[in-house]
Amino acid sequence: MNVDVTPLPGIGVRKDFELASGRRIGVITHRDGHSDLIISKADDPDACAASLPMTVEEAATLSNLLGAPQLVAQLEEDHRDLPGIITRQLHVHEGSRFDGAVLGDTALRTRTGVSVVAVMRAGQVAPSPKPDFVLTGGDILVAVGTADGLDAAAKILRNG
Repeated sequence: MNVDVTPLPGIGVRKDFELASGRRIGVITHRDGHSDLIISKADDPDACAASLPMTVEEAATLSNLLGAPQLVAQLEEDHRDLPGIITRQLHVHEGSRFDGAVLGDTALRTRTGVSVVAVMRAGQVAPSPKPDFVLTGGDILVAVGTADGLDAAAKILRNG
């Protein structure tokens, strides 16, 4: 997929791409760091139909929502021939016991048999995180294990 990058003098940078429908969707990253999600008009891909201002946190959350399912789908495909093994997204909530703790403090593998294979944060993937990886509220852990193990891991992340 081709992403067009357009400098906007005095404003920032526009990055967008064309959807199968012909509309364009993208982001304007302003010089001060905030972002706008932009969507073109259906009949004119150069005209903006909607512009939604987003905080850094909102943009990161949207990135995680869009990125994590793709990663999970790929891992599910990779594990398709392994009966009983599934992939799931597990959330680290802001203010939880593990917000600011290292992954090893969760003891997920020891307590549940679940493996954390990646962490999604602000649209970025940290593959194969080590036990000293510092978790942050809003992180999405991509974990692989049995259904029971993943249920137990989600409970641990919620309740400690």
